[in-house]
Amino acid sequence: MSLKKDNFNSIDKKYMKLAINLARNQEGFTGNNPPVGCVIVKNNEIVSYGATSYNGRPHAETIALNKNKKKNIGSTVYLSLEPCSHYGKTPPCTKALIKSGVKRVIFSIKDSDDRSHNKAKRILGSKNILTQSGLLYNEAKKFYKSYNYAKLKKFPYIIGKIACSSDYYIARNNSPITNEYSRKISHLLRFKNQGILTSYKTINTDNPKLDCRLYGLEKFSPIKIIIDKELKVNSNSHIAKNSTRSKTIIFHNSKNNKKIKILKKNGVKLIYFKISKNKYFDLREMMKKIYSLGIHTLLIECGSILTNEMVSKNLFNEFYFFQSNKKLTNKLKINIFNIKTKLNRKFKNKYYVNTYLDKDKLMHYY
Repeated sequence: MSLKKDNFNSIDKKYMKLAINLARNQEGFTGNNPPVGCVIVKNNEIVSYGATSYNGRPHAETIALNKNKKKNIGSTVYLSLEPCSHYGKTPPCTKALIKSGVKRVIFSIKDSDDRSHNKAKRILGSKNILTQSGLLYNEAKKFYKSYNYAKLKKFPYIIGKIACSSDYYIARNNSPITNEYSRKISHLLRFKNQGILTSYKTINTDNPKLDCRLYGLEKFSPIKIIIDKELKVNSNSHIAKNSTRSKTIIFHNSKNNKKIKILKKNGVKLIYFKISKNKYFDLREMMKKIYSLGIHTLLIECGSILTNEMVSKNLFNEFYFFQSNKKLTNKLKINIFNIKTKLNRKFKNKYYVNTYLDKDKLMHYY
């Protein structure tokens, strides 16, 4: 059974808040599966809880239901997201909930996956399980923003990031502009995204590793993606040489068989991609291809040219603009004030992130 109007009390809100926080703790760990939190309550006592495991399995419901099976009967289950009702690599969670003997299921927001969207109430209700939704909906909607966008648009959720000096310059070398605190936030962004994209120019100029170097999160570094039409990337760069340990993808339009052989030997995945009439890649089509590869959240770390083009084409869902308190003395520098101007014009919302960045500044556009 289900209710036409879902009314909740403060106790319900407390447990749903906990479920959403459990999901939030797993953000970045669950691959393409959304992080879900599950709390099971009986007689106003938490009898079990769970969150989606690494790479998305087991699901939160399975983990929680298996912890204390005897107490599941007659309990209330709080879920941050609608339980799945389709067969994938695992059976549907609605089936597990029915089998467990729970009395009531409350989920915050509907799943945007077509295979499960808006089906749980009907399935669970047919087994006399009281099913409600919408509790702390706005909080859950904000949390699942990137997941919902990717599922509905079939397009990656894209976050941009760039760092500059106090007078809006970036350097043409590998010398860091921002301080260690800002760089840790950059590494956190890498951890939270499945892929990281840049151009061959950035690779050849800076020779970056593009990995996450936060303690304990190193193995969750993103897949590296390089745009390199003519395969000019340095074969001895960190990215190319270490691709067997950390997956690297290069989009190209080259027939340089010698370079192709070298890169493939290093473990690089090469994707031959068509160019448009103006002899450039169609970035929007490239992003669709990236989505088809299973990369649904993408961080862009590149120079001024590619960043400008991405901003102009409205491809960013969010953007992090780091600004150091230092000025660059290097003559080989590029002014990017025009990027900030475009960001101010393109995004409706922005705010200075209140973090411990010492004298650096960080503006978040969304």
